[in-house]
Amino acid sequence: MKYLVIAAFSLFVSIQVMAQKFPDLDASPADIAMARSKDKSPLAKVVYSRPQKKGRVIFGELEPYGKVWRTGANEATEIKFYKDVTFAGKPVKAGTYCLFTIPEKDKWTIILNTELDQWGAYSYKKEKDVLRIDVTPKKTDSAVEAFSIMFKDGGDKGADLLMAWDEVMIEVPILVAAPVKKK
Repeated sequence: MKYLVIAAFSLFVSIQVMAQKFPDLDASPADIAMARSKDKSPLAKVVYSRPQKKGRVIFGELEPYGKVWRTGANEATEIKFYKDVTFAGKPVKAGTYCLFTIPEKDKWTIILNTELDQWGAYSYKKEKDVLRIDVTPKKTDSAVEAFSIMFKDGGDKGADLLMAWDEVMIEVPILVAAPVKKK
């Protein structure tokens, strides 16, 4: 009898697990890009969601020029620096930041912001910015269907952050900050 009860319970649990409905793949799935230093230690990590082009004109239409963008979909994109770095030549302390952008036709403003765990850019607060830089967008050879972020090896001292979608790509150099010499 004891074994019959155990078998019945096991069958009940198995049916419940099989009946569980898992959600379909998100339309803008999450992804992670990672950069490592030459010694293989982590340098930077970006966590973001990848919206799809789906035949749409992205910049200037779906993502209006001059407006703060979450730099992806769903939650605001976050970037973590494992070491003090320079981001396009500007010093940034090790830590995690929201990565926002303001796309324009001839320039993009890249923003690092201390307000984490935001959905989109709806609660973005400029006063939480720790850095703003302007970069010049480049035209890609062909359209990039899914918004993509990656790191390109930047040599002994860092990496280049690349972001691309549709026919636009931007690049930002990230270098390990030189240690401050004590006098």
